Amino acid sequence: MLDHIFARYDAVLVLDTETTGISCRKDEIIELAVLKAGQDEAGLCELETMDEFVRLSEGRHLPDKIVELTGITERMLLDDGISKRQAAEMFSRMFGERTLIVAYNAQFDLCFLYYFLAQFGMADVLKGAKMLDALTVYKDRRPFPHKLCNAVDAYQLKTQNTHRAIDDARATLELLAAMEQEEQDLERYVNLFGYNPRFGLPKPTIHSVQYLPQGYNRTGKLYEDLQPAFL
Repeated sequence: MLDHIFARYDAVLVLDTETTGISCRKDEIIELAVLKAGQDEAGLCELETMDEFVRLSEGRHLPDKIVELTGITERMLLDDGISKRQAAEMFSRMFGERTLIVAYNAQFDLCFLYYFLAQFGMADVLKGAKMLDALTVYKDRRPFPHKLCNAVDAYQLKTQNTHRAIDDARATLELLAAMEQEEQDLERYVNLFGYNPRFGLPKPTIHSVQYLPQGYNRTGKLYEDLQPAFL
């Protein structure tokens, strides 16, 4: 399943967020899902899960388009949500040494997570973390389009992409296993993120990540473009 990954890491944390918008500095996380996965004799196993609604800051409201996209309402956040600090503490407890963080379009989720944790002085948990962007890998495997739902269809995965964080985290884990079975080079994408050259380098950047332009019509693997210092 993910033998090459678990030879180097004790656990994989698959992360997904739902947010009020696309600005990691101005918008807020409204759902945080983390799936901690390990591997035993039977294969992949879920060691621990977190799937929490996070209450909005006082005076903030959910845009209608976010309600329509996710099905999450302000009433759900009020009735079932936890505080931002509680969510940050829950995530920090799940993270450990020799842990690989995985997300689909990891640049988005990890930047939101950084600013989210930084509010409570917990961002150091991400310092030096190993990160894998499943989207970057998928772009090297299949032609455009590259949404998570396209990857689910391309690999005929059982878990569906629903725009709910825990479902998307499970779909990402299943996708990761399928891509590893197809070709055993996932480790070469750790801390290597591709970006669309039409839009330039994403901001903010993650200090530990090497960014390379990754167009839609590539013929090789992104890691083949790395300079010798990063190999």
